[in-house]
Amino acid sequence: MDLPVMPPVRPMLAKPVKTIPDPAKHGGLSFEPKWDGFRCIVFKDGDEVELASRNTKPLTRYFPEVVAAAREQLPERCVLDGELFVALTRPGSDPRLEFEVLQERIHPAASRIEMLAEKTPASFVAFDLLALGDTSYVDRPFAERRAALEQALAGLDGPCHLTRTTTDPVEAERWFEQFEGAGLDGVIAKPLEATYQPNARTMMKIKHSRTADVVLAGYREHKTSTPENPLLGSLLLGLYADGELQHVGVSASFTAVRRAELMAELQPLVCDIAEHPWGRWNEFLTANPDRIPGTQSRWSAGKDLSFTPLRPERVLEVGYDHMEGRRFRHTAQFKRWRPDREPTSCGYDQLEEPVGYDLSRILSTTPGGES
Repeated sequence: MDLPVMPPVRPMLAKPVKTIPDPAKHGGLSFEPKWDGFRCIVFKDGDEVELASRNTKPLTRYFPEVVAAAREQLPERCVLDGELFVALTRPGSDPRLEFEVLQERIHPAASRIEMLAEKTPASFVAFDLLALGDTSYVDRPFAERRAALEQALAGLDGPCHLTRTTTDPVEAERWFEQFEGAGLDGVIAKPLEATYQPNARTMMKIKHSRTADVVLAGYREHKTSTPENPLLGSLLLGLYADGELQHVGVSASFTAVRRAELMAELQPLVCDIAEHPWGRWNEFLTANPDRIPGTQSRWSAGKDLSFTPLRPERVLEVGYDHMEGRRFRHTAQFKRWRPDREPTSCGYDQLEEPVGYDLSRILSTTPGGES
């Protein structure tokens, strides 16, 4: 492989902002949907195709169908920044992104990779251009990179796609509200005059922000915790559904002082696992059919996932961006204790449900994306 931009390359990153930024304050902005998948840089030199993750780790072997699509659909020699995703159509709903299904694609067994590539094929959506032919575009402004990308990827209809864009902040706000229903993660804003800066937070991301009251069900100790200085690592959270306490995610961002305080504060709630609502999950020692606390998965192999069960008597308010199935997609942020709430009153019905949106309508946009 011989390209003007060679691996490893760390992709350009985004810093969070609370609202759609004003283009006039940034010398002009291009807005695009924030895809919820695996960040991926595609390197293609003829039939040679490499897929690299955000951390420069190889993804090529896990997505043979994307490699095949890249050979067929992408320019002969190019380096593209984009996202790998899996979209599924559930009964009675429009197609939407499925991050948990995408995670299943990272598997050591070649036979399973082959089976999943056929059963739940991934796609690639491009949103930036690093090189085309013998030309590097890294030092060129995004407006120029985008124009060249549109010309190079004209006519794509999947599995490789070109993301839509707009320079209209009102349109970006509409996307922010509507596209979540298709499983997208928010909106990205890129300065039109900015060059491609690997591993730098040059872009801006606007994500959904919500709160929920959840039940404290247990905790894990911090990796630096010792018997002399016990520190809390994360809080395990639950919500009730049909009378059962379901694991919904974790909250983990605390200062060292607060970690020590929480360890002491929560000790009176410690109980035996046999008396805990999740005690029945003790039988799952290596398999993890429903991301059950304390059990292993492909992503956690080798990590200590043991947890200390707590009587589910406390309620806390957390911040979250969106749900993936029946769990928080990302780590939730601790807001405050809610002593006024009964744990059994904390159910899924309090969560905001985005209106469904057909993912195919987002992917079918012609280059330029103004709609």
